[in-house]
Amino acid sequence: MDKQLLKNALSPFASLTEEEFDFFYSLLKFKEFKRKEMLLTAGNVCKNAFFTAKGLIRYYHVISGEEVTGQFFFEGGWYTDYESFLLNIPSSQNIQALEKSSVALLSNDSLQKLYIEVPKFERFGRLIAENAYLGLRKKTEIYTHLSAEERYLKLLQERPKVIQRVPQHYIASYLGVKPQSLSRIRKRIGA
Repeated sequence: MDKQLLKNALSPFASLTEEEFDFFYSLLKFKEFKRKEMLLTAGNVCKNAFFTAKGLIRYYHVISGEEVTGQFFFEGGWYTDYESFLLNIPSSQNIQALEKSSVALLSNDSLQKLYIEVPKFERFGRLIAENAYLGLRKKTEIYTHLSAEERYLKLLQERPKVIQRVPQHYIASYLGVKPQSLSRIRKRIGA
């Protein structure tokens, strides 16, 4: 695992000494996931926060038999099902690697240990939670205020990596449209 990538991902949230970072690093587990492999399946408790060092993961729900993608996480991104992770209850989410992915796993027990041993991580936890909340709020506003075509254009402008690396049917599910509708939108705007 590239330690520098992890340091860079932590730096906006906490200024750590080398010793503090080494302690944090010692608590991580590392795992490789194959393309399409599940990190978490709905019905199981989410026991880890995930840091994507390499690759791409997404979370999704199954609603009326169809997958509805909630978000995509690329290199340098953190994700967990907060409700399941914090309350130790079964998750309603599925988390899946869309590409071969290298992921660092931080258990809830390890996170609690970090909060005690390195109090700076309390700030890290708070800021990660705040960013997650703001991301959900922004997505909710986009869904309630923009048409499907406007949502696609916004995604194209703000997150071109999604357009470049994610299969179209997952993008359609993320945008809340059928793949055929996304194809028509792309054709209409010349994308």
